[in-house]
Amino acid sequence: MPKPVLLTVDDDPEVLRAIERDLRSRYADRYRVMRANSGSAGLTTLRELKARNNPVALLLADQRMPQMDGVHFLSQATEMHPLAKRALLTAYADTNAAIDAINEARIHYYLMKPWDPPEEKLYPALDDLLHDWTSTFHPPYEGIRVLGTRWSNRSYELREFLARNQVPYQWIDVELAQADPEVRGLVDSLGPEAQTLPLILFPDGTRLPEPPLPAVADKLGLRTHAQTNFYDLMIVGGGPAGLAAAVYGASEGLRTVIIEREAPGGQAGLSSRIENYLGFPSGLSGNDLARRAVAQARRFGVEILAPQEAVGIRSEGPYRFLRLADGTEISCNVLLLAMGVQWRSLDVPGIDRLQGAGVYYGGGTSEAMACRGETVYIIGGANSAGQAAMHFSKFAEKVIVLVRGASLASTMSHYLIEQIEKTANIQVWTSTVVTEVFGESRLTDITIQRTATGEKEKLPASSLFIFIGAQPRTEWLGDLVERDERGFILSGPDLLRNGKRPTSWTLDRDPGLLETNVPGIFVVGDVRHGSVKRVASGVGEGAVVVQFMHQYLAKVQ
Repeated sequence: MPKPVLLTVDDDPEVLRAIERDLRSRYADRYRVMRANSGSAGLTTLRELKARNNPVALLLADQRMPQMDGVHFLSQATEMHPLAKRALLTAYADTNAAIDAINEARIHYYLMKPWDPPEEKLYPALDDLLHDWTSTFHPPYEGIRVLGTRWSNRSYELREFLARNQVPYQWIDVELAQADPEVRGLVDSLGPEAQTLPLILFPDGTRLPEPPLPAVADKLGLRTHAQTNFYDLMIVGGGPAGLAAAVYGASEGLRTVIIEREAPGGQAGLSSRIENYLGFPSGLSGNDLARRAVAQARRFGVEILAPQEAVGIRSEGPYRFLRLADGTEISCNVLLLAMGVQWRSLDVPGIDRLQGAGVYYGGGTSEAMACRGETVYIIGGANSAGQAAMHFSKFAEKVIVLVRGASLASTMSHYLIEQIEKTANIQVWTSTVVTEVFGESRLTDITIQRTATGEKEKLPASSLFIFIGAQPRTEWLGDLVERDERGFILSGPDLLRNGKRPTSWTLDRDPGLLETNVPGIFVVGDVRHGSVKRVASGVGEGAVVVQFMHQYLAKVQ
């Protein structure tokens, strides 16, 4: 943490140098002594300190200054740094003004000029003030801060991006500015900048208003551009299947790169709790699983590009090429498709307008704290919905799970059903669907329908989380890689038509279990047609496919 600041303000250069000298002599080992030659200059300094989250312990201002006297300076400074101790330097003739300032401007102390010797006339008073400040001081957060509003789609997107990339940050809701003096002081210090939201503040003073995610990634040092143009193994998708393949491939000597559109971990990374993953009897969060897997992959030298997106693909002889969203093209000997799936959209009136402003797809772990004391609605009957319900039950007053089917038994693991039944503030409404959502800038109401009776009811709602199945995003593969009618990638025996191999298959054998219709392109995980939608099965496929790759490479090289 940077040293707390002692700021002295005086328009007389000689007096300013003298007070700065005495402050440094006594306090430089514990505090950072700064000076300003006018009230306006002092306020500019304080705004920058506030934006950087640097603590200010003491403000010491001379009373007689042109344009802005000491009392007015300290009054305005209090709005930005309400916890700083405030002292006024006065001449004998200003004593009455100083006494009035103690009552009107909440000044803690006034000091007479001259203050020689400082050991008797300066330090004892300041020691008391600083001792008092230190006793109540709580070190400020030193990392990244994100300013925005809870109901902003862009703010939600930024918070989710940071959380999924394991980047610690402090969320500051500017709508709380009137109720929280610290938030109000920060907003005031930023001036017009605070109107361009979301705004991300970095510890070095850098500010990014309405930042696109690639710009944030660059500032954070996340790698988004490939180090070379050729790899032994390229993996599209950084979920459990892709990460497992990367670990096994790199550990066996393959130069490996992962291209991940959002953040490593995939859908599993959004899960609040995974309790049936082998080897973790107490369960673990998806974020924790992703963090461990990423650390393991990087230890073996895997290059992870995130956020980065593959937007095109082609095949040329024994090589496979990917075109990335940044316009570059990289190639490889072996390509693995492990993109997973994306949440299916809820097709009801008003839903698109409110996404990120009360309507959320997936885990929404960054929203859980904001839902404290509220009623949360969750749509879905599979494990992801059940895990989310258990997570939100720790914060929300009530969690209502809306299930289209007649029960959870056919779609959710038994252990989760038991946990939900034992949680007092979770309710499950079966045979229920959402037919409409309402709100202009944020979600305010939803309409539900009981499918058995057709009865409809409009309910107040501020948070709706949707887990209604998933669909692949494989359009970018064009005509090169064969897929089923829903977009899932075909592999192995599913490629054979009446016992015949695909016309694009050039090897003198049938495609293997995890091979696509193009030799050298493999597929694993949820994006594969017929896959088992479980984290453990994805990890297993990722581990197994590397052996198939070695067999392929041994034949073609």
